Amino acid sequence: MAAPALWQPQEQGLREICTLLEAHISPNSDQARIWQQLQHYSQFPDFNNYLVFLLARGEALHKCLDSNDLDHMEGAMDAIYKICEDVPEELDIDVPGLPERPINVFMPRILQFFQSPHASLRKLALGCINQYIVVMPSALYMSMDQYVQGLFNLAKDPSADVRKLVCSAWVQLIEVRPSILEPHQKNVTELILQANKDSDDEVALEACEFWSAYCDVSMPPEGLREFLPRLIPTLLSNMVYADDDESLADAEEDESFPDRDQDLKPRFHASRLHGSETGEDDDDDDAVNVWNLRKCSAAGLDVLSNVFGDSILPTLMPLIEQNLARTDDDSWKERETAVLSLGAIAEGCIAGLYPYLPQIVAFLIPLLDDKFPLIRSITCWTLSRYSKFIVQSLDHPNGREQFDKILMGLLRRILDTNKRVQEAACSAFATLEEEAAEELVPHLEVILQHLMCAYGKYQRRNLRILYDALGTLADAVGAELNQAKYLDIFMPPLITKWQQLQNSDKDLFPLLECYTSIAQALGPGFAQFAEPVFQRCINLIQSQHLAKIDPTAAGALYDREFIVCSLDLLSGLAEGLGAGIESLVAQSNLRDLLLQCCMDEAADVRQSALALLGDLSRVCPIHLHPRLQEFLTVAAKQLSPQSVKDAVSVANNACWAIGELAIKIGKEIEPVVISVVSCLVPILKSPEGLNKSLIENSAITLGRLSWVCPDIMAPHMDHFMQAWCSALCMIRDDFEKEDAFHGLCAMVAANPSGAVGSLAYICQACASWTEIKSEGLHSEVCQILNGYKQLLGNSGWEQCMATLEPAVVQRLARYGV
Repeated sequence: MAAPALWQPQEQGLREICTLLEAHISPNSDQARIWQQLQHYSQFPDFNNYLVFLLARGEALHKCLDSNDLDHMEGAMDAIYKICEDVPEELDIDVPGLPERPINVFMPRILQFFQSPHASLRKLALGCINQYIVVMPSALYMSMDQYVQGLFNLAKDPSADVRKLVCSAWVQLIEVRPSILEPHQKNVTELILQANKDSDDEVALEACEFWSAYCDVSMPPEGLREFLPRLIPTLLSNMVYADDDESLADAEEDESFPDRDQDLKPRFHASRLHGSETGEDDDDDDAVNVWNLRKCSAAGLDVLSNVFGDSILPTLMPLIEQNLARTDDDSWKERETAVLSLGAIAEGCIAGLYPYLPQIVAFLIPLLDDKFPLIRSITCWTLSRYSKFIVQSLDHPNGREQFDKILMGLLRRILDTNKRVQEAACSAFATLEEEAAEELVPHLEVILQHLMCAYGKYQRRNLRILYDALGTLADAVGAELNQAKYLDIFMPPLITKWQQLQNSDKDLFPLLECYTSIAQALGPGFAQFAEPVFQRCINLIQSQHLAKIDPTAAGALYDREFIVCSLDLLSGLAEGLGAGIESLVAQSNLRDLLLQCCMDEAADVRQSALALLGDLSRVCPIHLHPRLQEFLTVAAKQLSPQSVKDAVSVANNACWAIGELAIKIGKEIEPVVISVVSCLVPILKSPEGLNKSLIENSAITLGRLSWVCPDIMAPHMDHFMQAWCSALCMIRDDFEKEDAFHGLCAMVAANPSGAVGSLAYICQACASWTEIKSEGLHSEVCQILNGYKQLLGNSGWEQCMATLEPAVVQRLARYGV
C-alpha cells in the first residue's frame, strides 16, 4: 500500500527506504548491511515515522509474515525486531494514515510467533516483546496474560537463546512490574531455579540475575524462603570456576609477564566533594572485568544473606565446611568457592558468624600462603570483608595477635610474585587501612617498607592500586606519617617517578591522587616538597587549556582529567599547608586559571574548581580579591534550580565555597546574597531526592550569610526559618554548625518578631546540640531563648514548650529556660 501524500518523501534518498526495507525482508539478503544502509537515512525528517508506516502497512512485509517461507518470515521479523530495539517508542504513537497505533497491529501477530515451530522466529518474537517491558505500552499490558502464559510455555524451549530471553523477561518484569508476577511468584521462582542449573551458562547467568532483582524490589522475602535449601547449593555450585574461565589463564601470569594494554582498566577520578559522604565503595570479589555466572552467583548469595541473615547458615555452612575439607589439589576450586562464600556473607550473616570469627580468621590466615594463587587472592578479599569486625575485636583475647598476623600476611601477599594476588592483597590492605586507622601507627615502618618494595617491582596496572593503598594509609594515619624516618622511605621513590612521567602521561593521575592524600596528611610537613608540585599542577592546567584549542601547540590531546586531578591536588596542598600556600599562590596565575575552570562546560572540572575556591577562601582570600565578584557570580549561577538538577555535586561545592567566602570577606558578599538565598531556600524546603551534603551545606551557608549580612537576611526569615531549622537539626556538632548558629542568633536579634511564628523550630534546632563548646555562642543562644521567654510571658512560653517532645524541653534547660 502506498504512503499517503502527506508522507511522500521529498529527498531522493528517503524514497529508497521502501526499496531497502523490501530488500531487507527478502530471502538470503545481507540484513545487517541493509539495516546499516537504512540507518544512514535516519537523519531525514520523519524517517522513523515513515519506516514505521511501511512496517505497518507495507504489503511486502505482511505477505512475508503470512507466508510459510521461513526466509521470508525471518526477514520480516528481523525488520520488526530492529525497529523495536532501536526506536520502540515509535511503534506506540499515532501515525497519520493509520487507524490505530502500529504496536496494536503487530502485538497480536508477534505473540502468535511464540508458538512457531521455528526457534529463530520464537527468538525474534520474544526479543521484540521484551523490548517493551520497561515502557509497558497498553497493547502489552492488555495482552499480559497471553504473554505470561507464552513465557511459561517457552521456559523449557529446546533453544538456549529462547530460554535466555524467557529468563530475561522474568527479571525485567520483577524489576519494573513486580505486581504482574505476584500471582505466579511460586511457579516463576521454580522455573528460574531450574534455569539457574541450565547446561548453557548464558541461560543460567540470566536466571541468576533474578535473585538480586527479587530482593532489590522488596518483594516479600517469605516467597523465597522455601526455595533456599535448593537455591543456596545451586549458587555455590555455580560459584566454582568454570574450566573455560579466563581468570584461570590470567592467574598463571606472574610478575615476569609484561602488562598488556587491555590489562589496564579504565579509571575514573572522583572529583573533590565537600560535605557528608554520598556514596559507598563497591566491593568486587575478584579482578575480572567480565560479569559471569560465578560473580553473579556470589552477588546473589551476598544479597540473600542481607535479606535472610543468619537463617541461611544452617543450609550454607555444612556446604562450606564440606568444600574446605577437600584438601587434594584437584579440589582447589571447591575450596576457593568456600572462601568466596565466607566473604559474600560477611555483612549479612555477621551476627551469627561473629562468635566464631576468631576460628574463621584462624582458618583463613594459612590460606594466604596456599600454593594456588586464586586461593591466595580470594583469601585476601574475604579477610578484607571482615576488616571492620577484626578491628572491633582487637581488645578480645588474641584479637591483637590475629590482627598482626593478618597485617603481616597481607603485606607478604603484596610482595607475591603473582600479579593477581598482588592486586587482591593491595585492595584488601587498603580496606583494612580504612578500618584500622591509628592502629596502624605502631606498624608504619614495616608497612612502608613493604609498600615501597612493591613499588619497585609492580607494573603499571598494580602500581595504580598501590598508589591507592599508600594514599589510604596517609588518610588513615594523618600527621603520624610526618616523621623523617618515614618520609625517607616513601618520598624519594615517589619523587623519582614524579620526575620521570611526562605531562601527557596518564600514569600521572593515580600519582596526583596519591600526592593529594599525602599533602593533606603531612600538613606543614609537605612544605619541603610543595613548590615543584604546585608549579606542575599549574603547568598541567595551562597545557590542557591550550590543548583544548590547539593540541598541536600543546603537544598533547585534551584530557580534562589532568585538570581535575591537578585542581584536587592544589586543594590538598591548601588544606595541608594552610596559610603556607600563600606565597605559592601569590607568585602564580592560579586565580585567573581557577576562574576559567569555574566556568568550564565540564561538570567535574567546575566541581573541583569550586572546591579549590572554597579551600583558598579559607587560607588566602586576599589573593581572590581582584576578581572576587566574578567568582561569586559564577558560584551563585551553579545554584539555580536547573543547575542543581543537572549537576548536584557542582552545586554542593558552589554552596560551600560561597559560605567559606562569606565569613572571610564579610559585607563584600552583599551583591549576591539575595540571589544565593533565593536558590538555597527551595533546596531546604524540598530536600526530597537531594543528597545530604547539599542540604547541610545549604543550611550552613544560609547561616553564614545571615551572620555577615543579618540586616539583609532578617526581613525574609519567615520564608525559610522553619525549613532551615529542620536542616540545622541534622548537622553534627562542629565549627560549621557554630557559624550557622551565629547567623541564626544575629538574624533573630535583628528582627525578633519575625521569628516568633517559628519559635518551636528554633527551640528544636538549639536542642540538637550535644554541646556548644564556644562560650560566646552558648551565651548568644541563651540570650535569644530567654529573650523570647520574656517576650511571650510564662503562659506563652509554656504553650510553646507543650508543642515540643519532652526530651527537647529537657535539653533546652541547659540554656537557662
